Amino acid sequence: MKLKTLTLIAALGCATVHAQTIEVKDAWVRTSVPGQKATGAFMKITARDGAKLVGAASPLAGVAEVHEMKMDGDVMKMRAVTGGLDLPAGKSVELKPGGYHVMLMDLKAPLAKDSTVPLTLLFKDAKGVESRVELKVPVAALPPGGKTGMQAHAH
Repeated sequence: MKLKTLTLIAALGCATVHAQTIEVKDAWVRTSVPGQKATGAFMKITARDGAKLVGAASPLAGVAEVHEMKMDGDVMKMRAVTGGLDLPAGKSVELKPGGYHVMLMDLKAPLAKDSTVPLTLLFKDAKGVESRVELKVPVAALPPGGKTGMQAHAH
């Protein structure tokens, strides 16, 4: 019995160490209003050893996907990222309005300012090993720093 317990503790310890190789900073989810069925989650992700962001989940959304928004000529297009979003080793990748983001769809309720959204990010490393990062993400109308409109899209 003690061996099983020690094995379980060791396995959980390994999962925690692996998850710590990924850092998420400045996460926020845009507010929504009654009747609105989708919104975005934004953040900066750094994977110490490189990885891919392959998925997301939240109990407040029926569907959560990694999306990309980009210009195609004069038309802004949004699509799900297939195969995962590359996170080069040691480099911060910013998920921001007008670019990559986590799209939360089929919202179960409006997301009010100053509330939080439980969000699970799913990653795969270069060897195909999966890991998760559990977050409680604040809901805000503006990104950290309060940039609005096109300022939030500036490069």
